[in-house]
Amino acid sequence: MVALTVRSEDFTSSSRLTIKSQEIAEKTTAIRSLDWDRDRFDIEFGLRNGTTYNSFLIQGKKLALIDTSHQKFEALYLEGLGELIDFTALDYLIISHTEPDHSGLVKNILNLAPQVTIVGSKVAIQFLENMVHQPFNSLMVKSGETLDLGNGHQLEFVSAPNLHWPDTIFTYDHQTSVLYTCDVFGMHYCDDYLYDEEPELLTEDFQYYYDCLMGPNARSVLAALKRIQNLEIKTIATGHGPLLNYHIPQWINYYQQWSQAQAKSDNLVVIFYSEDYGYSEQIGRNIAQGLLKTGVTVDLVNLSETDPHEAREFVHEAKGLVIGMPSQHDPIAQTALQTILASVHGKQAIALFESGGGEDEPIFPLRNKFQEIGLTEAFSPILSKNAPTATTQKLAEEAGTDFGQWLTRDKTIKQMKSLDSDLDRALGRLSSGLYLITVQKGEVSGAMFASWVTQASLEPLGVAIAVAKDRAIESLLQVNDTFVLNVLEEGNYQGLMKHFLKRFPPGSDRFTGIKTHQSSNGSPILADALAYLDCTVTSRLEANDHWIIYTTVQTGRVSKVDGVTAVHHRKVGNHY
Repeated sequence: MVALTVRSEDFTSSSRLTIKSQEIAEKTTAIRSLDWDRDRFDIEFGLRNGTTYNSFLIQGKKLALIDTSHQKFEALYLEGLGELIDFTALDYLIISHTEPDHSGLVKNILNLAPQVTIVGSKVAIQFLENMVHQPFNSLMVKSGETLDLGNGHQLEFVSAPNLHWPDTIFTYDHQTSVLYTCDVFGMHYCDDYLYDEEPELLTEDFQYYYDCLMGPNARSVLAALKRIQNLEIKTIATGHGPLLNYHIPQWINYYQQWSQAQAKSDNLVVIFYSEDYGYSEQIGRNIAQGLLKTGVTVDLVNLSETDPHEAREFVHEAKGLVIGMPSQHDPIAQTALQTILASVHGKQAIALFESGGGEDEPIFPLRNKFQEIGLTEAFSPILSKNAPTATTQKLAEEAGTDFGQWLTRDKTIKQMKSLDSDLDRALGRLSSGLYLITVQKGEVSGAMFASWVTQASLEPLGVAIAVAKDRAIESLLQVNDTFVLNVLEEGNYQGLMKHFLKRFPPGSDRFTGIKTHQSSNGSPILADALAYLDCTVTSRLEANDHWIIYTTVQTGRVSKVDGVTAVHHRKVGNHY
């Protein structure tokens, strides 16, 4: 066993990046990576006071590291950590979630400590396998499970999915009463002070951080608060900003109040799945991803851990329900299923999917029972006997998006009528060209009619495209993805418009009956296009209800030199 040397150190670089380590409890050290000058965090919000990335060491009979740091701190962090421990004696690396600002140096730690066991939620371990591309020892943990480091340091894990990452867990040390929460209760605030001594200086940044990252998942915040309410907490060790020590009840109360206000939703969809049975959780999350694009509130609920009272509460609050078929031999899930069936009413929408576990509850008899009660079917049952392919996952996501668009249709119509008529007509005078975006990504293809397209740079040649968040193709336009931008010809686009503007069933082939040939990046080129451009997504900027997709152009060709680009003239400016 290595002896953990606890010192207050300041390893400084010339670019205003600083590493500080400081003892926060018995045999427990905070390692803070201070980024003094950072003025933006990803694409989400601007920063006024920089930020910090916090990780922690706990020394029992075994040695554990909780989280790492951002890749930009690679040299400083590894040097500072090496001053505190012998890497060959590191037993565990606990990953609170796999967002790169916390897991950016996991691969480096594995290279220095190949013996280490990485601890995380099931989803986190799966994400890491795709991130580090090398074998590693792992331990998947669920809510309520513990890990004994010795010398009284018994760690208990608390599931906190969707805060704000799907794989988030908290870690609670029963020896020191320190709760490690990663993003939750954090803030982007860089300061020499380790703790929250002066809350009046922090409250604005604390709320700003909550609004940007936690507010959209308010129901998940409330669920997490419920799971930690019986813990005696002396320190909240956050992943960003100062640690909370002096005013913990105040900070928790803020989260409670803000989340209760945010969680009141007219459009809640509850997705019931069975964790660790077949592919229930994976398909459920794919559906949730599609629903969230439309602004619908989503709760993911494990049927195998839901008592009848909780099931009734979820059904009572929901406008829509999605159920993944559980095992016929799971008594808790079967009881919850019967409670759901007894609690629904005819004004709700319902959708079902198979879990692929081999002994699923039969889907069609249950479907008939819901239809007899009068529930509207949101989408046709998703049938998956085997491991979901990329096509199946895309089908599930599109089904979720369709469901969300149906639930929010009245709100959408209201918004379309809300603009001032003069402003509306003035915006409508902004004309644009007509284009078709086509994508092929492995087994999955997609297409979208587009008009908000413009050249955005000369060096490199770049194009910007506005894509609504609830478009099915949006998930195929991530950074480094490739696609073809087809330029449509005046007088020769009506057939394509009629085809691609119709509503396609989830998972269907958009290109059936359309003549295409393959571009160099693998995506379809429309045979009737006036011109095409091969594009690679370089960055994305959030613009409320749209993503601005900036792309660099690799190649292009015009099929008819004297052809003219089709132009879209609108009468109003608040919808296409």
